[in-house]
Amino acid sequence: MKKKLLISAFLVLSIFAAGQESSSKPAERPPVRERLFYGGSFGLQFGTITNIEVSPVVGFWVLPRIAVAAGPSFQWYKNPYESTIIYGGRTFMDLYLIQDLNNIIPIGLNMGIYAHGEYEGLSIEKAILSGIPGDEGRLFYDAFLVGPGISQMTGRRSSMNISVLWCFTSEVYDFYSNPVFRFEFYF
Repeated sequence: MKKKLLISAFLVLSIFAAGQESSSKPAERPPVRERLFYGGSFGLQFGTITNIEVSPVVGFWVLPRIAVAAGPSFQWYKNPYESTIIYGGRTFMDLYLIQDLNNIIPIGLNMGIYAHGEYEGLSIEKAILSGIPGDEGRLFYDAFLVGPGISQMTGRRSSMNISVLWCFTSEVYDFYSNPVFRFEFYF
């Protein structure tokens, strides 16, 4: 029920933001190749638990305030008892509430503030999720992550995004501990 409520709220906000895009004269829509973006995240964690993650994405600006993207996710995960490859995919939507903070508060920070909603499906060894060494087989773990983020321009057509996400998954097993921090680069 929580998932459906959150998805509905996110869609209503998206429609509201899309309605805010109208102006007195119609703007020309940029060509498709200028609305595409590429990027993703690369994660490293070393210590008792080692996790190396690569998650590239390809995205598209549907409207000036709404971006959607999708891509694969690959992780190598090792704890003191087991190591495994985790793979799957993810898709997300970013709704930019403020595209340029400098237009509201002129302090020289050209950063945007957005809401991020993401669905991720991963194939994980049962032993990693259950904590029971030797537990055989893989299972499909799906997660719905939601949270705010900031986008800092790093060039004319590139940005660094930082998101703070919470996982709303009603599974027996929890793979993520809240909050989840994501650092991503887009071009």
